[in-house]
Amino acid sequence: MTLSSQASGNLNTPIEELTYEQAFQELEAVVTALETEKQSLDEAMQLFERGQALSRRCMDLLDKAEFKVRLLSGNELADFTPQA
Repeated sequence: MTLSSQASGNLNTPIEELTYEQAFQELEAVVTALETEKQSLDEAMQLFERGQALSRRCMDLLDKAEFKVRLLSGNELADFTPQA
């Protein structure tokens, strides 16, 4: 299981303590490792489980950020509609 040096430095950090940027960077490294590297089934399952937890962490942090923005904006956010 080979991850980038920065992402692998986070492996000992509890996921709940990672910032969004740290969790997302490690998640990208996990996905890359699963797509490009050969590892045992056990190693692949460990990577997959870590990736799932990292994904949940990112989603939780994004949800909290959206909630805070909605509070600060008085729930007056409009859906984005791109112009053609």
